[in-house]
Amino acid sequence: MRRLLTLMCLIAIVIAPAHAQTVQSDKHAFRVVTLVRGLQNPWSMAFLPDGRMLVTEREGRLRIVSKDFKLDPKPVEGLPEIVATGQGGLFDVAIHPQYAQNGWIYWAYNAPGPGGWGTTLARGKLISDANNYRMTEVQLLFSMEPKTRSGQHFGGRIVFDGKGIVYLTLGDRGDKPRAQKLDDHAGSVIRLHDDGRVPADNPFVNRAGAKPEKFTLGNRNMQGAALHPQTAELWTHEHGPQGGDEINVMRAGRNYGWPVISYGVNYGIGTKIGEGNAKPGMEQPLHYWVPSIAPSGMAFYTGDKFPNWKGNLLAGALRDEMLVRLELNGEKIVREERLLKGQIGRIRDVRVGSDGFVYLLTDERDGVVLRLESYR
Repeated sequence: MRRLLTLMCLIAIVIAPAHAQTVQSDKHAFRVVTLVRGLQNPWSMAFLPDGRMLVTEREGRLRIVSKDFKLDPKPVEGLPEIVATGQGGLFDVAIHPQYAQNGWIYWAYNAPGPGGWGTTLARGKLISDANNYRMTEVQLLFSMEPKTRSGQHFGGRIVFDGKGIVYLTLGDRGDKPRAQKLDDHAGSVIRLHDDGRVPADNPFVNRAGAKPEKFTLGNRNMQGAALHPQTAELWTHEHGPQGGDEINVMRAGRNYGWPVISYGVNYGIGTKIGEGNAKPGMEQPLHYWVPSIAPSGMAFYTGDKFPNWKGNLLAGALRDEMLVRLELNGEKIVREERLLKGQIGRIRDVRVGSDGFVYLLTDERDGVVLRLESYR
């Protein structure tokens, strides 16, 4: 019997992936499998229909990962000039919902311009030539104004609504009052047709002096955004200051309060920001974190590999290096579970693949792509 047990243990060691660890969450057991290594401060990932993956690196490189998870050593050529400074660089990458028909790939990045730099949205088409990948037919769709030389709070998430509209999140660029200005793009969600035109039903399109691309105002720095699978509304989370990270539903023309109201306080000194945490005419968050978790990356779970997570909201966290799972009842957060705390690094992006698995991206100088695989 002892020899049999020893043999079984040896077999288990041989067949268990050396790059996987097992986790028991409240509702699922799963393993964490490392798929890709060697990324430098990656920021976002997206899946092509043929199984390849696109990954952005903040320094300005767009990388290709093959179907068998091999990282192409050569970055994609043909991207416009990207300013990598402070928190700025190459941000989100997203595939058009009709990619199979039109081939468009979108990316958000920090672009130079008069007065400094700012978050910009572009699109292009990926081709391969002599073992090199290149972005062609590049079109600039939006560039925030005014530009400044600040290195903070760029936002940079891209979400499609599936009906020809694309959303882009922006931060306040480290200049708090800008988030309350209608003649300034900063601190808002931008709403556009997928070709960059301004929709006629945008909330400020006929307001004198207002930026017509603005959909909201009063946002600090949104680094997570996802479309709700039932309501098709845009949900975001944003960084608070010292405390006060928020989850919100983005609705046309709404003011989300920053910096007039916040559940956070001023860094270091702990004093109140603005007028407190509530004011008539300004939205209350659906959920907030005190202390901060520094959320980044966000996805609703819609797959079939984690049936007990169906409809949950998943958010990465840079602080405490964890994945946060949120259970919902309508627009109420009714339960929170914190997973992988301090085990895999700073989670910058969260995606649900067409295979139903959850993919994570860590923001390290040697960043990795990981996959959560459930045990039935």
